[in-house]
Amino acid sequence: MYVSPQYNLVHPQHDPCLDVMTADAGAVQQMCLAVIHVHAAPGFALLIAANRDEFHERPTRALAEWADAPGVYGGRDAVAGGTWMGATRSGRFALVTNYREPAARVAPDAPSRGALVARFLRGTDTPEQYLRRLAPDMSRYAGFNVVVGDTDAVWYASNRGPAPRRLPPGRYALSNHLLDSPWPKSVATQARIDAVLAQAGPLDDAALFSALRNRDVAHDDVLPQTGLSLEQERLLSSAFIISPTYGTRSSTVYALSDVGHARYVERRYDASGEAIGEHTETWRTPL
Repeated sequence: MYVSPQYNLVHPQHDPCLDVMTADAGAVQQMCLAVIHVHAAPGFALLIAANRDEFHERPTRALAEWADAPGVYGGRDAVAGGTWMGATRSGRFALVTNYREPAARVAPDAPSRGALVARFLRGTDTPEQYLRRLAPDMSRYAGFNVVVGDTDAVWYASNRGPAPRRLPPGRYALSNHLLDSPWPKSVATQARIDAVLAQAGPLDDAALFSALRNRDVAHDDVLPQTGLSLEQERLLSSAFIISPTYGTRSSTVYALSDVGHARYVERRYDASGEAIGEHTETWRTPL
């Protein structure tokens, strides 16, 4: 278990963005902020800009094609083997965030939420089929949000919200509450991404990464009240988190153009927030 003495971010079962699971249940790193455009960014069928926050000591494998699943791309948790986000050459993608609820108890045998992403990426079910099959078992998991999609449809589900639903074309923001909950960092990041997309010319990766790097802390009167201390809520209210032991480990941009050109870029950061590596994968998806 990784403990932050400065921010006291770990509860025996819970951490503010990632629930710390038991060894049996397995732990998986997760996206903590994602802005998703479904047929809403000019020239793109899908655009995702996302940040993943995690303890800096936790080993992680960078974005790459999975050796045990050719055609699947994503980063991976080197401890438990799960993943927070991934995409495939065939046009499938998935991402998961946790639902922040510090007072909730996590069952020791709760299944790993990272498997929700990996299972969809490896499978052949449509997004709707996948989530309908998952629905009876959702209560076994700690709180989560999951977005899954292919070249035909994008679906969203949460075991802390209504039934799974298809996402029509539009702009969406997801953090550690339900989809489009108006948390300050979700609203601010969506506005910053919108500003980038309003610029003329080709998609600007550098500008998108800059939008994800916003360190502004929300005012106390608009902070979420999830049961964490005020100090913790302040720390976690910025889109890009920097602290000695816990913070934004990577930012990701995934773009699938209207003609099937896929571009998946991951930029990784150290504890001081400095970029320490970047990797890009590109491929052509049949549409």
